[in-house]
Amino acid sequence: MKSFAWTSPSTLAQALEPRSVTVAAGMLSGDGRPPATATVLKAGGIDLLGLMKDGLLTPARIVNLRMVAELGGIAQRPDGTLAIGANVTLAQLAESGRVRASYRALADAAGRSASPQLRQVATIGGNLLQRPRCWYFRSPHHHCPRKGGGTCFAFAGENQHHALFAHRGCAIVHPSTPATALVAFGARLELVRAGGTPRVVPLESFLLLPERDLHRENDLRDGEILTTVVLPPLDAGVRSAHLRLGETESFDWPLADVAVVLELDADRTCRRASVVLGAAAPVPYRARGAESALVGARVSDESARLAARAAIIGATPLSRNAYKVPIFETLVRRTILQAARPT
Repeated sequence: MKSFAWTSPSTLAQALEPRSVTVAAGMLSGDGRPPATATVLKAGGIDLLGLMKDGLLTPARIVNLRMVAELGGIAQRPDGTLAIGANVTLAQLAESGRVRASYRALADAAGRSASPQLRQVATIGGNLLQRPRCWYFRSPHHHCPRKGGGTCFAFAGENQHHALFAHRGCAIVHPSTPATALVAFGARLELVRAGGTPRVVPLESFLLLPERDLHRENDLRDGEILTTVVLPPLDAGVRSAHLRLGETESFDWPLADVAVVLELDADRTCRRASVVLGAAAPVPYRARGAESALVGARVSDESARLAARAAIIGATPLSRNAYKVPIFETLVRRTILQAARPT
């Protein structure tokens, strides 16, 4: 690992100084690497350390955001939205009474991510911006499209953990488990840059499919800092759940995870539904067929089964990951029924 300079600003204004932010953390240029003179940002630094050890990042300067108090805290705003600072750790998110009371799927997703030790350090901002965990992307011997190459080696190689949906040109799955729940809740991101107008963007459109950009997983722009994740206020009758399945149920990334948000009448008739699959596509995947099947129906074993079947329509398994299709069908059914249970 090459040596680098270290800066630890205490305010957001200091972090936004033009000399502090030149390249968005974790972003590679068209040839697959940032310039050796790049400055990158870190919070918990979990993914950054891995990228540097893998030789995918060689920054000349690292800006540590952990001491920026403005990036912390969980607070309800006057308009009813819940603001989660980008430096909030996964452990804080999982343990927050306010999050667990109203956004249970998010608390459960955060609490099931990584290991207890990593959850104490990893931040929600860094978790959303982490780079793919695909072994071909991380390998120094495979020049895949995300590193400027022309071949996604997963299509003809070891692809048992790769995508079932929307994998045109690249078969990664999005590495963030909390992102699955955040997309289901309709979360928005607030981003700022030096001398610029703050930008607010839905998380769902911030995350990029390979057909939009093969080199980047998100729309974080040079000079920008992700400051806040914003959750909308919820109407009465909204319930949620998150379930995941791992290979050994350890701290590894899930084989499949599902977040469901339902707005129900008193008789369990569904007025609104959001069903999102994680570890299924290069971004958290909206199962719109399942959502359509639920809206207007009374949630029951049968309606959950029909919605689960609709969720997997359009799956295009690779040579070694077809086993994930029935796993997702089962998880969707179970998550719908868990979300509909009285609290």
